[in-house]
Formats: sequence, structure tokens, C-alpha cells
Amino acid sequence: MPTRLYRFHCTDGHDLVADLRGRRVPTLALVRLHAERVALDLMLHGTRLDWSAWHVEVYDADGRSVMTKAFTDVRYDRRVAQGGGDASWR
Repeated sequence: MPTRLYRFHCTDGHDLVADLRGRRVPTLALVRLHAERVALDLMLHGTRLDWSAWHVEVYDADGRSVMTKAFTDVRYDRRVAQGGGDASWR
């Protein structure tokens, strides 16, 4: 299955965490899943307490916007994440 390069940038409109390398992903469903994982990873390892204004902006290799995923749409169990187990999201 052919893969396409996507970049997963995170921003609140002021600050930016840029994805300079990108990731090759074969389907849009997997792009959406990876966007959720990017958001989850930043929320778990970032220094902010309020992520409500943040979102992942996904761009293809040509710089076209593919999708946007709000951090508030990524649900996870903070207790599991703090306990060292696998965080779960829906």
C-alpha cells in the first residue's frame, strides 16, 4: 500500500510545535489516529496545564491542509497515564 508524507504540527494559534520530519501514513484513518497520538503525547509530556486551545494541523507533502484535530477531542485517562500504564484514548 503506498504511503504519503504528512506533517503533524501542533498549535494554539500563538505557540507552535512543528513537525519537521513528518511521517509516512497509508490512509486518512491512520492519519487521524496518528494526529490523536501526537496530541496525546504532547499533553502527557508537555509543561502546560491547559490544552483546550490546542489542535493538531495535518499537512500533506505539498503543504496542503488535510485535517485539524482539536486536543479537546482526544480523550484519555489521566490516572492511567500518571500510573505509568498505557494511556487509553477514544
